[in-house]
Amino acid sequence: MDISISRDDGRHRYQAHVGNVAAGYCEYRRSAGVIALTHTVVSPGFEGRGVGSALAVRALDDARSEGLQVEPACSFIAAYIVRHPAYADLVPPGFPASA
Repeated sequence: MDISISRDDGRHRYQAHVGNVAAGYCEYRRSAGVIALTHTVVSPGFEGRGVGSALAVRALDDARSEGLQVEPACSFIAAYIVRHPAYADLVPPGFPASA
């Protein structure tokens, strides 16, 4: 399955598409030096097929490349970081999902 992820700064979200079909999104809020990943939704027909993970990877990789800290306010993103500790350094100390 070919999942494409785009960032829509106007809507404050990352959007996932499979072909021309919207498959999910991850909402965010940005402030000085921080991106809060607040809510992730995967459409029912795409659950369990890597869409949420693709959204997480894109958002976390963007944060790293832009030098941002990540506040994983979304439970899916927080759990993803726990399962993929290579991203734990992005989370501020004391914030849930931090190392």
